Formats: sequence, C-alpha cells, structure tokens
Amino acid sequence: LHSNSDKGDGSVRYILSGEGAGTIFIIDEVTGDIHATKSLDRERKTHYVLHAQALDRNTEEALEPKSEFIIKVQDINDNAPKFPDGPFVATVPEMSEVGTSVLQVTATDADDPTYGNSARIVYSILQGQPYFSVDPKTGIIRTALANMDREAREHYTVVIQAKDMAGQVGGLSGSTTINITLTDVNDNPPKFPQKNYQLYVPESAQVGKPVGKIKANDEDLGINADIKYSIINSEGANMFSISTDRDTREGIISLKKALNYERKKTYTLHIEGVNTHMDPRFSYLGAFKDTATLKITVGDVDEAPVFSMDYYIMDVYENAPSGTEVGAVTARDPDSRNSPVRYFLDSKEEGERYFRIDESSGVVRTTQPLDREDMPWHNITVMASEVDNPSLLSHVPVTIQILDVNDNPPEIATDEEVIVCESSRPGQVIQTVTAVDKDDFANGQRFSFALPSQLPVNPNFTLKDNEDSTASIIARRRRFNHLTQELYELPIVVWDGGEPSLSGTSTLTLRVCPCQRHGRIRMCQGEAFLSSAGLSTGALIAILLCIVILLAIVVLFITLRRSKKEPLIISEEDIRENVVTYDDEGGGEEDTEAFDIIALRNPAAAEELKFRRDVRPEARQHCGPPPSRRSLSVELDEVDVHEFIKQRLVEADMDTSVPPYDSLQTYAYEGQGSPTGSISPLDSPGTQSEQDYNYLDDWGPEFQKLAELYGEAESEVTT
Repeated sequence: LHSNSDKGDGSVRYILSGEGAGTIFIIDEVTGDIHATKSLDRERKTHYVLHAQALDRNTEEALEPKSEFIIKVQDINDNAPKFPDGPFVATVPEMSEVGTSVLQVTATDADDPTYGNSARIVYSILQGQPYFSVDPKTGIIRTALANMDREAREHYTVVIQAKDMAGQVGGLSGSTTINITLTDVNDNPPKFPQKNYQLYVPESAQVGKPVGKIKANDEDLGINADIKYSIINSEGANMFSISTDRDTREGIISLKKALNYERKKTYTLHIEGVNTHMDPRFSYLGAFKDTATLKITVGDVDEAPVFSMDYYIMDVYENAPSGTEVGAVTARDPDSRNSPVRYFLDSKEEGERYFRIDESSGVVRTTQPLDREDMPWHNITVMASEVDNPSLLSHVPVTIQILDVNDNPPEIATDEEVIVCESSRPGQVIQTVTAVDKDDFANGQRFSFALPSQLPVNPNFTLKDNEDSTASIIARRRRFNHLTQELYELPIVVWDGGEPSLSGTSTLTLRVCPCQRHGRIRMCQGEAFLSSAGLSTGALIAILLCIVILLAIVVLFITLRRSKKEPLIISEEDIRENVVTYDDEGGGEEDTEAFDIIALRNPAAAEELKFRRDVRPEARQHCGPPPSRRSLSVELDEVDVHEFIKQRLVEADMDTSVPPYDSLQTYAYEGQGSPTGSISPLDSPGTQSEQDYNYLDDWGPEFQKLAELYGEAESEVTT
C-alpha cells in the first residue's frame, strides 16, 4: 500500500483490518507491504476482503479514508477427482448388443473449473476389458462384447479411472469399482437328461393319485425356466395325466383310469416340455421345447372280486314267508387264476336281520315276513371275497323294495268329535268324512262308506256315500237339544278298493252344541262340562255367589291384619339394634288405632298413666264433666313440652321393662295461639264439642262435605 502523503520519512503509519488481518495477512507499517503468513487453500476460501488506512504517526490522524481491496486466491491443481457414490452395482441383460448402456459414473474435482485444466476430467477403464468400455467424457459404461452368456459367466468387476488435467501427464486421478451382473433371458430351451424312461405301476394304483415324475432341465432362471408338461400321444393321454410342480419344476404323472393287468400290460407315453414364457428375440434358436418317451409297465396284483353291477335293486312282496328268494348278485375274480368267490352280508347293518345270502350262489332270501307299512325299503351291503385270499373284499349296495299287499283295513281319517248344531234341519250335512288306509294303491285309494247293516236304522243321522272316497253325515230330524242328549255315537263301515277288499268300522262321536247364525258355535265345552256334572243354572249362580263372599272375607281379613300395628318386640331372641320408623299418614279422625297422642296433649294425665310405647294402649273411660277448651289451653301453657320429653327419655333409660334395643319415639307438638282455634278433636279426647257448626253451610260448596259430617255428628250427640 502506498499513500500520496507518504514522503518516505516514516511519518506515515499503515494499518490493515478485515478478514485474516493480523493472522493470515500482516502489513509493514512503514513501507505498507502486505505479506501472507501461511499457505492459502482456494477450496476452503476463494477470496478475502481487507481494509487499509494511512495514519499520521505522530497525531494518529487519518491521512486518507479507509480503502477496501480484495485478495483472490489463485487455484492450482491440488485436488484429485473423486467418485462420491462409489462403489457401484449395475445389471445388464445377457446376450445384449454391443454398445448397450450399463451405467453412467460421474467424478467430481474440487479445483476451479474456470481456471486452467485442473478440473477437466477424462474417464478410462482400468479393469473389465474387453467386455465393457467407458466414454472418456461422459463416463457412460457400455457393453463391448457381443453375446455375453449368463450361463457361462454371470458377474463382472469393472474399475473406472477419472483423471484431471484432461488426462495429461502430471494430472491427478481417482478410481471406483462397478460390479456388473448379467440378468437372465430365456435363451435356453428345456432339455430332458435322457430320451427314454421306464416306470413300473401296479394295477392297484388309485385313480387320481401320482404314480411317477419326470423332469426337464432348463439353464435359465425364474419364469424363463418355467416348463409346461403334456402327454402328446392319445394312448398315454387317455390313461394318464401330467402336471407341473411349481417348486421343483417336475412333471407329476397321475392315473386317470384304473389299470387292469389282464387287459393291458404296458403303456407308452410321449411327454413334451415347453417353456411358458418365450422371448421372440431368440426365436432363431429354434423351438424352446423337448420331448421324451416314458414306458409304463403295469404290475399284476391280486385283486378283489368284481361285481357284475355297481348296485342292485330288488323287490319282494310283504308278508312273504321266510326263505322267499329276493334276487341274486354275481361277482368274479378279475385275475387270471379266476378263484371262486364267497358272498356274505355286512354284519354291521340291520338288514342282516331280515335277509340272508347264499355264500356260493349269491342268492338273497328273506329271514322273516316283512311289513311294507313298517319299512318300505331296505338297504343292505353284499360283500364278496376270494376263497384263496379272504382278506381282499369288495362291496356292492343292494336296495330291496317291499311290494304292497292289501292287509290293512281302512278307517275314518279323524278322531275328533263332530259338532251338531241344535238348530240343524233334516237333510242338512253335518260333516264330510274321509278315510285313510296304510296300504298303497297304484291307481289311487278308493273307499266306500255305509252304516252297519246289522244295526237298526238310526233315527237321528244317516250317511251318504259321495262316491269320491268321501261320505257326508246328514241329520234326519229337526232340532237337537244338548240338555236332553248331548252325545251321539255313529258307527261307519268303510271298504277299500284292494284285492281282496277289506273293511273297517269306525265310531264317530257327535256332540250337540248351541250355535249362532251361520252355524257358528256359541258355547259347547263349558256347558258340556256343567251338564255332565248335573248342575243347573241356579246351582251355578249359588256356587259363584259363595265364592265371591269367601273372597270378600279373605280380603277384609288381610286388610285388618295390615292395619294392625306391629309390636316393637318381635321376638325375645331377636336382640339387636333396630331403628323402627313409622311413616304412615294416619287414618284421620276415624283412625282409633294410630299413635296415641293424648299423653302429649295432656302431660299431667300421662304422668299418672305410664304405659308401654311398644304396645297398643287400652281405651280409657273419662268420668266427670269434660274439660273445657279454655282449661286445656291453660294446662298446655303451664307445662314445658321440652321438660316433658326429657322426662320421657329418663324413664326410657331407667325402665327395665322397655325393649333392650334403641327405640325411636317421635313427639310432635303443634303449638298454640291460633286465633281461629282448632277444629281437631285431639285437644279434647273422649269429649264432644259444644260448638255450633251450622256456619259451615255458609262457606260454599267447597265445605259442603265438612258441614254434612259435623251435622251428622251433632245429630248423634243430640240423640
């Protein structure tokens, strides 16, 4: 720094302030030269802002105002390129074309890109040739070799170098690693390890169960290795099926039909395996499938007997005698030896009670007469086994139908009573009846009806056959009376249409009942009960009246018992602390059994008469002229009610005859001094008031009832 005021005599002093002043930068106070005390790093700070000033050394006055200047740090190539995200992992499909992009890597350089070539980076490949290449400017990695096969080599390691100074000598460099994996494509068809296979399957193999497996190999992975197996020849496809196990990619061979060694001993299967996901880019390689031949040999197994039919249906008439032939079953040994067969019934079924089978011929016979109405169908199981090998069993279901014969007489369908209205007219249909028969008729049940011929003509009812398996009961006379005769019996004979025809007699009960219009029953069951008991209407009224009187007496008795005051002492043994609460409103003037408050209103008399509070006080007779209202008021004024209550408390504590538990005695003192007086008779117990209550009639209708009550009371006193 230099000031125009500096004459070179040392009278000017230079000072420096700002960023790094005194630490990084110092100034010679005399000459104004600025020096750096340490090395500078442009990557940490690119410039510094400083302030300089010239002062008079003697007076310390500023010769010039402060001047600002900036020191810029010039860059040099002291930072090597770096890959901040490395190492890298990348994938590329196998068999990719040359130049297929794999990954782009980018290196950074901390040097100044605007100054020189310090930050100019060039990329090169150090490892991974000749399979991959890198663009020197962009850093894009590409495939450099065609037809790279994953099945031959799957993983590659590529090292990329980034060098600054545009790759010139003396430039700094950095490197990173890229792990490249070839992904699979479907470029390999499935192949069977061998062209011919053999398999042994016994003829007893179950249908639908696996009998063997076969597998074709595919070098691809994932869905590119999925294989679908199929049987392409009809001989094998008719007897066998094949499916693919997704986990193992094996072809599972199953049996579609039962094998029979005696019919066919060998089968040839042409099996084809095809990839399910094709890549059209590799169609030039040919069909992605392979075939193999499987020869299946059927093994001979001793088999159980085979019945001629899958099931049998037989029939026999009911009531047939024991030993009647029902039918026959036939079974044979399917093996070449043709061993004789033995028949028997399954002992676990109930059909063994009704049937038996000849063990040699297979003829089924009855063991007892059968009843179709009891069980119309029987299901039995016939079992067959070879005589040489009894352990091999076969079963066949046999259904036996029991044919019907006419062995049950018909009967009337209903057992309910027939209601006959009292107002029935001659010729009126009382009811239509039908019949039922347990037997079965192929052309429908047909019944005929009639009254018994051996009985005299019924004067009350007759029967009409409607010739449609129904009959109508018709009244023969006018008006019935249930009081005269309530029940009638009507026997009816019914014939069925079977061969031979059977008949049965049923007796219907007809009940006479009063009916309303249109034949509606008014009352039947109640009157029938009374009539059967022989009770008349008057007797019924008398019985009902007696019942009402008894009920009234019971209610009155219960009411009196409830109104009676319960004693405080319930039992001598029930000794415990109780609080007895009386919460009743009372019965007014007519209630003579409520709490006796005379003692409270007349303390002097109560002092003379000490009676138990837990029992009902006896009625007292008053002698002499009744005290006047004035005298009672004087007595109440002279007696302190509080003192009276204290005396009662002392008596209750000292009296040994009182209950041994706490007794709550409540006294209510209304007070005195009402100018209108009191109309209650409590102030003068046992006496009659001399007051004239005729003025109550003048008070209006609201007090009419009260005036009548006191008027009646005065009339009674006068009488």
